[in-house]
Amino acid sequence: MNKDKIKSFTDLNTWKEGHKLVLMIYKTTNDFPDIEKFGLVSQMRRCVVSITSNIAEGFSRKGSKEKIQFYFISLGSITELQNQLLISRDLKFIKEKDFQEIGQQTVVVQKLTNGLIKFIKNT
Repeated sequence: MNKDKIKSFTDLNTWKEGHKLVLMIYKTTNDFPDIEKFGLVSQMRRCVVSITSNIAEGFSRKGSKEKIQFYFISLGSITELQNQLLISRDLKFIKEKDFQEIGQQTVVVQKLTNGLIKFIKNT
């Protein structure tokens, strides 16, 4: 990670991959039953937006401890989303193929976020 190239949170690969995840969740939850609009759909969307929002907020913080705190919140939201994906799959709201693709993307974002935390800890 070259600090000279990263001027905005949108330059972070972690945020970019998280944003892909946001779009995937919004697209997939469009097909959920209407009865879930204010339930699981709302929860999943708030959760996935929280992932990238905390990455963005952490980026703007000056102190390492503050940055890391927001990145850890993002990790918590990733795990929460993974749980919601399992529920969605088990209720047959999401196709197995979509479940696998989105699940893989959550792991990508999780690994990148852990890498960001390690990077901040080591600088």
